[in-house]
Amino acid sequence: MVPSDRLPPKFPKFDNLEDERRHRKQRLAAAFRLFGQFGFDEGVAGHITARDPELLDHFWVNPLGMNFKHIRVKDLILVNDRGDVVDGNWPVNAAAFAIHSQIHAARPDVIAAAHAHSLHGKAWSSLRRPLDPLTQDSCVFYGDHAVFDDYTGVVLDLEEGKRIAHALGGRKAVILSNHGLLTVGQTSVDEAAWWFITMERTCQAQLLAEAAGTPVLIDREQAEKTARQVGMPLAGWISFQPLYEWIVSIQPDLLEG
Repeated sequence: MVPSDRLPPKFPKFDNLEDERRHRKQRLAAAFRLFGQFGFDEGVAGHITARDPELLDHFWVNPLGMNFKHIRVKDLILVNDRGDVVDGNWPVNAAAFAIHSQIHAARPDVIAAAHAHSLHGKAWSSLRRPLDPLTQDSCVFYGDHAVFDDYTGVVLDLEEGKRIAHALGGRKAVILSNHGLLTVGQTSVDEAAWWFITMERTCQAQLLAEAAGTPVLIDREQAEKTARQVGMPLAGWISFQPLYEWIVSIQPDLLEG
């Protein structure tokens, strides 16, 4: 039962750009803390970006070299479409700019994008296969993810970023072969972060199922139906809310900004 002084979460509406910017940065900092909590950090690899609500060709991102577990709102840096840090004192990860700048340029509908070298995501990526509809949760990605079936080293070239954006197309996620996972959110940072979290778990579930035997797939009709139920943007936003409340309650310093 929800306590009497609590109300169910509602999708936010903003009276001004500053409030919207603050909200995106708070959700972004929370997403990094959650990624750190779940073990998605791998040295300096991984990045989540949030498009600025006013400067639409700029995005907020984590500073190069700062652990996900330490990131606060005030630590986030703002990067323009040339890769210059225009707000903040830390450098930007060159791979983050090469990938995310091209995702945001190709997908003006996208507010946020998430990429990390999570254990099961990178293990699955080595198979260079799309995920199968094995569970209700995996249906989130049914017909809505792609495989970027090439690997040429660390992504530092904008052309490589464009190729990744092209492989993603209009979908919510792409598996980067021999690399990891990348997800996007059309409505919020929350959505992009949740798609990543549940995609990582989906990779883990399929790896476990295939190690145990021969999984039975959900049939196409039911997979499509379930995808419409659990894969819409609002479903991604809603699923993130309990995690946001939890991480803020145990690590309130993340909101310092």
